[in-house]
Amino acid sequence: MRILVADDEKNIRDSIARYLAAEGMTAAVASDGAEARALLEAEAFDGLVLDLRMPGMDGLAVLEWLRQEGPPVPAIVVSAYGDVRDAVQAMKLGARDYLVKPFDPEELVLRLRRMLSENALASQAEAGRRVVAAGSLMGEGEKMRIVRTLVERAAPTQSTILITGESGTGKEVVARQIHSLSANPEGPFVAINLGGIPDSLLESELFGYEKGAFTGAAERKRGMLELASSGTLFLDEIGEMPMHLQVKLLRVLQERKVQRLGGTQPIPINARIVAATNRDLESSLREGKFREDLYYRLNVIRIEVPPLRERREDIPRFAGYFVEKLNRELGRKVRGLDPDALARLQAYSFPGNVRELENRIERAYIMCSSDLITARDLGEPFTRSLRTPKAGRLKDQERELIARTLAKHGGNRTRTAAELGISRRTLLNKLKEAGPPL
Repeated sequence: MRILVADDEKNIRDSIARYLAAEGMTAAVASDGAEARALLEAEAFDGLVLDLRMPGMDGLAVLEWLRQEGPPVPAIVVSAYGDVRDAVQAMKLGARDYLVKPFDPEELVLRLRRMLSENALASQAEAGRRVVAAGSLMGEGEKMRIVRTLVERAAPTQSTILITGESGTGKEVVARQIHSLSANPEGPFVAINLGGIPDSLLESELFGYEKGAFTGAAERKRGMLELASSGTLFLDEIGEMPMHLQVKLLRVLQERKVQRLGGTQPIPINARIVAATNRDLESSLREGKFREDLYYRLNVIRIEVPPLRERREDIPRFAGYFVEKLNRELGRKVRGLDPDALARLQAYSFPGNVRELENRIERAYIMCSSDLITARDLGEPFTRSLRTPKAGRLKDQERELIARTLAKHGGNRTRTAAELGISRRTLLNKLKEAGPPL
């Protein structure tokens, strides 16, 4: 976290900066409002500690500038005067909190952490709203930026695209984005899961049939290859396609024509084909379960969607999206996940990828009784460290938790207390009771 400290008293701003640095934050300093404004225009900061009374451009003027045209940096204002009118005015101008000099630097750190957590929640919710509005849940991390670049380059062409990735990574989301950026975004997007339809029905679903083609064919039916004309046909789980249909699909891709079951005339089609699989098609080729010629027809442009565990930076945005989606569906106003719950999600491997994350968020949303989702709402495995220890083991588990959290924060006791949800004094007492090993 990067914090700007603006105060005209050098000893105060420098001592605050040193204390923040000791707490693991990066601090820059400014001697007045004008210098603070210049730094805020030139560099990115997560938070601002702002003295109200400074010569020249004072704290209120800085807040006014931030509200009108400056960057969205949350601010805590401080003043030696304790004037209630100053506090009211500062809050009206967008300050998040107010401290009166002299103040305990530990209190400032606690308020900063709380403010930054609230700001992260707001960003989480706003990101979710943007995704809902845009209708695309692709992610914005480095690995997904590579995917986006491939999508943007390939979408305007008519080339066949193969999307690979684990189950639940969002391959259909990528396919829909390809369609939306294609030359015919107004055309139909037709999706079929080849692994979810019995072999006996799959051929008629794909190619259609004529009236009387088989028992029960009471009227003509257009297949999905026809229905997707002037649009996109998404063949999900292409690795599940039986061999006899792979031959027919290859012919369609080569000739751009389809023949209905029971029909005699080939029908021209101009559907864009996008296929997807969670299988290792190269292994299927070696095992003789997938045709080599079809593989090369499909694999003109390949897009690999990374698993969620390799793009954990997308989890807050996805979580915000799912919460906002549920808010709209159910008419509630849950703000998002508290920092502890979000940290637990980001530490989890998500073998089910984005689909599993969505299910976890829906479960937590239903269990949540306030406007914030907690780790307890997420359930197992996210609540394991929240269980009440059995009698006789409380002290041992408490010692282990404190030791682990201390190690995580490099021995910093203030940050350890903040994560454990106890005061620093309580932590010191527990350390004293625990004895030398901690």
